[in-house]
Amino acid sequence: MSSMIRLLRFLILALIAVSLIIFALANRAPVTLHLLPDDLARLFQFDWQIDVPAFMLVFLGIVVGLLFGFTLEWLREHRYRRVASTKSRAVTKLERELAALRDQTSLPPDDVLALLDKPKAR
Repeated sequence: MSSMIRLLRFLILALIAVSLIIFALANRAPVTLHLLPDDLARLFQFDWQIDVPAFMLVFLGIVVGLLFGFTLEWLREHRYRRVASTKSRAVTKLERELAALRDQTSLPPDDVLALLDKPKAR
């Protein structure tokens, strides 16, 4: 069953890769990006521009969007990670205390030894 899921995942990733390659090949034409609109560029006498393939803009937009989304999700989950960390430390501390108490009050595992170790009442 897991090999079938692995094969399905591989096929989906292959389809996505082929689609992205086809999209990139279809949009190779250079696009000029300007930092400022023409009127502001003339006003400030600064006109920064760059020529990039159109598909690079789309891919860059996807990457920036994913990074922004992942960052927001990481920040949103900070509270839950903090609570989980606190509770994990508390569980570890309680497990250590329980182990120490078991060592202090443990009886021998054998009934005969327990009878021999039991103090006699006089």
